[in-house]
Amino acid sequence: MPLSLFFFLLSLVGIVSMIGHKLVLVRNGKYGPINKEEVDILLFVTPDLEKIKLLTFRNMKRLAYFTVFATLKLIIKSSNFIKVKSRILVEAIKNRLKRDRDELIEEIGEKKEVSKYLRVISEYHQKIKRMKHIIKEKEGIE
Repeated sequence: MPLSLFFFLLSLVGIVSMIGHKLVLVRNGKYGPINKEEVDILLFVTPDLEKIKLLTFRNMKRLAYFTVFATLKLIIKSSNFIKVKSRILVEAIKNRLKRDRDELIEEIGEKKEVSKYLRVISEYHQKIKRMKHIIKEKEGIE
């Protein structure tokens, strides 16, 4: 909710409360016009104070519900937007790093040779995976 709208609603509530206070004083006869006819006309024009309070309370509940709904909707949409954009950004960075790494390897012209120990371990790992796969096929296990 924009700040100007907040201040407008706050000033509107203040004006309504001041007018309501004046109406109570006029009805009690402590403030306002001196003629009885003017008092009767003023009371005829002004609605009941309880009706005003009830309508104001209902409208404030609606406004509060709408504000909460709009805030939640904004939070959900912005978090989804941030999530999608961050995924795109991460993919772009990964692609850039991969491309830079590939270019660097091409410039060097040769890859580092993997140590013999690591090569033996990886071959052993692959053999174990193949054996497991064969056993699962024969036993019918998925």
